[in-house]
Amino acid sequence: MTNEVHLAGRVTRDPEERVLPSGDKVVSFRLSVPRPADSPRPGADWVDCAVWTARLRRSVARWVTGDEVEVSGALRRRVFRTGAGVVPLVEIEVSACRRSVRSEGPA
Repeated sequence: MTNEVHLAGRVTRDPEERVLPSGDKVVSFRLSVPRPADSPRPGADWVDCAVWTARLRRSVARWVTGDEVEVSGALRRRVFRTGAGVVPLVEIEVSACRRSVRSEGPA
């Protein structure tokens, strides 16, 4: 078995770069992935994605809300602490990606 995820969808939140307390940099964004037309619960799923490698961070930083993209990577579960307690998070750790259609921007 392997932990491989391949998704195609639309960027719903502009990519944002953060510097972590460790000094590591990560670019995160959210992807809307449509469910199959014959799904018993039609709609879309929103998936958080994280990009750690410098080359991919530079590429993803140019994406904007509305771009159609393809991502591949691994499903990761993390937890972080806030003032309200421990918050679990599941995201895609992106290892490959590409923009397939550039957004035309706001009308």
